[in-house]
Amino acid sequence: MKNKDILIIEDDKAITRILELEFMHEGYTYDIAFDGKEGLEKFQTGQYGIILLDLMLPEISGMEVCRKVRKGSDIPIIMMTARRDITDKVIGLDLGADDYVTKPFEMEELLARIRVGLRRSKAKTGEQKILELADLSINLLTREVIKQGDCIELTKTEYDLLEYLLRNKGLVLTRDQILEHVWGYDFVGDSNVLDVYIRYLRNKIDYPYETKFIHTVRGVGYSLKE
Repeated sequence: MKNKDILIIEDDKAITRILELEFMHEGYTYDIAFDGKEGLEKFQTGQYGIILLDLMLPEISGMEVCRKVRKGSDIPIIMMTARRDITDKVIGLDLGADDYVTKPFEMEELLARIRVGLRRSKAKTGEQKILELADLSINLLTREVIKQGDCIELTKTEYDLLEYLLRNKGLVLTRDQILEHVWGYDFVGDSNVLDVYIRYLRNKIDYPYETKFIHTVRGVGYSLKE
């Protein structure tokens, strides 16, 4: 099957028609699935650059589709929902979604987020597959994190934070740099969320082991190094 840019999994036909018209105008190739089961089948048999995923779907929910996709792929996923409950957003992101838009959304904003996701997807096709620091490694294809032979389970946000630190190992990253990269350019909230997730990571990859990698640079940010 020919590679396509976007897989749309959305049961609202009015919304899919609007997306179709916009994507045709932008020159994107796409497939559409109107329920979660069909969406998973198309994902498993096709090749796509990004998934637009509705949260409330018949047959299989958007949350479950996201969880199943993330078991074997790091394809960018943008969740779409009419619900504004912050709990749904947190669950979606922890299950592996990369981004989240609330309906009704501004088309220009959605297109900008799609462009970011497609750039990331294309960049990953030619990049290295393993990131390492001493006895710590990340497999970028399977999202598997290993330290001293142990497989370490991380949430989506914990993984994104560790990957960013590991890609920049040895460098001092400012708090703003990390917040912008991991939580997004439009992040609005308490910057202490970074300290919370650093603590989560330390509890999993530092404190149980003799070798410690995450270092605090007071007044600046954090660095990952031996």
